[in-house]
Amino acid sequence: MTGAGGYPFDLPAVRALRDRRGLRLRTPVTLLAGDNGTGKSTLIEAIAVAAGFNPEGGSTSFNFATRSSESSLGEHLVLSRVPGRRPRTGYFLRAESFYNVATEIERLGVLDGYGGVSPHQRSHGESFLDLATHRFGPAGLYLLDEPEAALSVQGCLALLVRIAELVALGSQFIVATHSPVLLACRDATIFEIAADGGISEIDYDQADAVVLTRAFLADPDRFMNRLLTD
Repeated sequence: MTGAGGYPFDLPAVRALRDRRGLRLRTPVTLLAGDNGTGKSTLIEAIAVAAGFNPEGGSTSFNFATRSSESSLGEHLVLSRVPGRRPRTGYFLRAESFYNVATEIERLGVLDGYGGVSPHQRSHGESFLDLATHRFGPAGLYLLDEPEAALSVQGCLALLVRIAELVALGSQFIVATHSPVLLACRDATIFEIAADGGISEIDYDQADAVVLTRAFLADPDRFMNRLLTD
């Protein structure tokens, strides 16, 4: 990452990324975990921009903007790839702006690549799964920012299956998520970003989302009583 000052370079997670001189993505699936505001979406957005994707989402051929809100981090991020492993295709799925992507899909008339149905005619979750099923293909680079925002538990499980299928076909995924289901992705590397910006590689059982979900499900009434008392 090249040097710069001010936002977003003063964010703790960005400083941590600079101090550790990058992040080595050594497995086909990398999961970014951490609480709201720790910088997961900022990092995945920057990776997407550095890889040539539209900041609001879509493939590298999408070029539209409804409201420019991305940081300048992507302009300073340097991606290093294994020689001979350049992706053949790819996609940036950003849950918060997928409505805008769906509108662009209709405008471009490329519905065949999305199951033949406009995402606007499907539920939010169905359109996400249509995207993964029909648009994602072998040897691709897929960046997903909180896809669980639109998915049921069953939908998250279906996405896990699709990720495994595509990894077997040479694809790579980088996913920012709060979902304990998606964090269970097999053979993935989990990086958790702390409130102070520290980036640590952790096991599934160490992820805050997993620890808290297990504690809640073990005894919801007791958990709520403690929460409301505190």
